[in-house]
Amino acid sequence: MMESENAAEDSSSAVASLLPLASGAQQPYVSELLSFTLDRLHKEPELLRVDAERIQRQMQEVAVGNYRAFIAASDALLVIRDEVSSIDKHLESLIGEIPKLTSGCTEFVESAEEILEKRKMNQTLLANHSTLLDLLEIPQLMDTCVRNGNYDEALDLETFVCKLSTMHPKLPVIQALAAEVRQTTQSLLSQLLQKLRSNIQLPECLRIIGYLRRIGVFSEYEMRLQFLRCRQAWLTGILEDLDKRNAYEYLKGMINFQRQHLFDVVNQYRAIFSDDTSGNEENHDGGLLFSWSMHQITSLLKTLKIMLPKITEGGSLSNILDQSMYCAMGLGWVGLDFRGLLPSLFEEAVLNLFAKNMSTAVENFQLVLDSHRWVPLPAVGFPANSVNDESLDDVTPPSYLMEHPPLAVFVNGVSAAMNDLRPCAPISLKHVLAQELIKGLQTVADSLLRYNTTRILRDNESGLFLSLCWAFIEITYPHCANCFGRCYPGGAALVMDAKSLYDGIGRLLTVSTSRGLPKPVGEENKDKPVGDENKDDSEKSITENGDMPVVENGVTPVVEQTNETSADEREENVEKIDEKETKSATLQTEERPSDV
Repeated sequence: MMESENAAEDSSSAVASLLPLASGAQQPYVSELLSFTLDRLHKEPELLRVDAERIQRQMQEVAVGNYRAFIAASDALLVIRDEVSSIDKHLESLIGEIPKLTSGCTEFVESAEEILEKRKMNQTLLANHSTLLDLLEIPQLMDTCVRNGNYDEALDLETFVCKLSTMHPKLPVIQALAAEVRQTTQSLLSQLLQKLRSNIQLPECLRIIGYLRRIGVFSEYEMRLQFLRCRQAWLTGILEDLDKRNAYEYLKGMINFQRQHLFDVVNQYRAIFSDDTSGNEENHDGGLLFSWSMHQITSLLKTLKIMLPKITEGGSLSNILDQSMYCAMGLGWVGLDFRGLLPSLFEEAVLNLFAKNMSTAVENFQLVLDSHRWVPLPAVGFPANSVNDESLDDVTPPSYLMEHPPLAVFVNGVSAAMNDLRPCAPISLKHVLAQELIKGLQTVADSLLRYNTTRILRDNESGLFLSLCWAFIEITYPHCANCFGRCYPGGAALVMDAKSLYDGIGRLLTVSTSRGLPKPVGEENKDKPVGDENKDDSEKSITENGDMPVVENGVTPVVEQTNETSADEREENVEKIDEKETKSATLQTEERPSDV
């Protein structure tokens, strides 16, 4: 069997080789032809022709019957051909766009991954929302604590944020949070320093310095310096609030504040900053407290030097000296006793005040002397020799000076100077002040001599002037020396030793007596008994015809000629009016200095 099959296959392959044009679809027909007989093969072409005609007719029938379909198929073929060309073009563009599509897909994948990552972060954020909210509220909470004075809680929050910033240095949220907390810390620092510039006691100072140390902005030395600066600003603010228009009240308030607050500041500094003797430079003061204290004392002394000349009363000056000494003694408990620096300041102030008062007395004397009208004044009602009976310890101004307004004004000025000197009379200025008083008396004596030289006086006026000069030598000069002696023991002798200053006036009195001018009232009264003097006073009168002179103050004026009577009467009336006004003013000025 297998051999026969093999033979058949060989014959088929031989036929196929004989008909090389026969395709694979024609092989069955070729095989069938090989199986025909010869007659059948001769008939085969005819049969094939007949079949072809039949098929041709069928095709024509089919074509005629389905010509629409053929037309449609032809049209479809044309359309398909066009579409295929378009598809080919689009395929080419598609092939060109594929890389872009690939990159777009890659970007989409990456963005999808980012979105996914953000979604995961949002989910994590949502899960930790309350914790993050608490962290973000830390700056606001810290600011609230600072405003309400809860400094411990604020510093705890600041420490917590610093730890977070150290643990997470790359997290923007944590770094932004740390920046806001640092700003709040600066506000806390400013508020603490402002508290140091206010009136606080030692416990509050200790708390504030503790807070500053926790903040850690200043070193130990800088903290000491900052503490003293703040307390200095507070003291300066207190002194600036005082009214400088009143020098006495300003100095009194300033010394009182310095005594209280400077003592407190030094004690606070020593209690807060203890000097460590172990050699650690951070805990060493370095003379900072000493320098600051010396600056305060120097400033106090400079203020005293500037303001003391503005005090015009000796009692006020004495009170300021007492308060300054008390202040220095109180500060001595903390090593700031400056009592040894005060005498020179107050000695200068006392000297300037006394010199100013003496200058004022001399100026007033000169003004009254220049404008004085030499007219006889009525007796004051006291015996003239009562001047010599006054005790040396009695410093009441002699009533006799009321008859000589220039001397009365001068004695009032000297009394005022002694009243201002008595409460605050430095022993070291005894001789200097005595020379100042002698200088004033010398100026008065020179003024009298110059007045006598430059003025032309009538006989009656010359008598009154000489009476004033005698009163200056015998009454005013001893009285001024006695007043100075009440301020300084032995001071009267210092003044009386300078008697040479009125030698010129003494020679003037001697010369006037030798020329026969009217004798001054003081010398006449010394030669008369008391009864005769009272008799002379009772006999003073004016006659109706005017031929008897008026006798007043022991000086007999010269009788004028009859043809000048009417003019003299008018002048005398004017002089009497001026006389009353001058006496009234003199009595008023005598009231205050009588208490020397």
